[in-house]
Amino acid sequence: MRLTLRIWRQSNPETQGRLISYEVDDISPDMSFLEVLDRLNDRLILAGDEPVAFDHDCREGICGACGVMINGRPHGPGQTTTCQLHMRAFRDNDVIDVEPWRSAAFPVIKDLVVDRTAFDRIVSSGGYITAPTGSAPDANAILVPKPDAETAFANATCIGCGACVAACPNGSAMLFTAAKVTHLGVLPQGAPERSTRVLGMVAAMDAEGFGGCTNSGECASVCPKGIPFGSIANLNREFLRAARSS
Repeated sequence: MRLTLRIWRQSNPETQGRLISYEVDDISPDMSFLEVLDRLNDRLILAGDEPVAFDHDCREGICGACGVMINGRPHGPGQTTTCQLHMRAFRDNDVIDVEPWRSAAFPVIKDLVVDRTAFDRIVSSGGYITAPTGSAPDANAILVPKPDAETAFANATCIGCGACVAACPNGSAMLFTAAKVTHLGVLPQGAPERSTRVLGMVAAMDAEGFGGCTNSGECASVCPKGIPFGSIANLNREFLRAARSS
């Protein structure tokens, strides 16, 4: 396969970025999208040019670091991570636009790399449980009803990639925040901090400059881990309950 990649190049947060076209050939349909970027960077380095900066780590669809916009869709066609997107999703001689996440809360650091530490600050405001240290308790020491366990697991799969924010027309982080609140809120271990958690995390989310949710559903449609859209409704219920009782 031979492809034209139009990649966003921006040397630092203060400079103006632009799309630059690169021709990449000898691409196998079984290669991942990140492998194609690796091939391009090898060529750029050999030519003495600056390689394209992009985030990656596990390359197994687990860490969420690899998020970029591909032809205007987070992670590209399908509902997967960029590292797990294979080139058979494209056709020979396609022109592919590759851009960073677009959100005021995710400023561009360089090229395709954005600063997603806003998510870290949301989690640090309440996305955890306070528990005494010591040896691990037996797995069945605290019984959890099966529906609650399934809800917790479904939301715990969030990898914090930011695709939900990138897809949302308002740049909202509601799906991410809802996943964290719902995951911990339905478990007995998370019950003591249930109210302070949701109030703290929503306040932190607003302070970071994320947009408001208007229930467009774009977030859930691109989430590589399939976080349920209904988690946002649960977040709203939890927030109203906590606000009334505070």
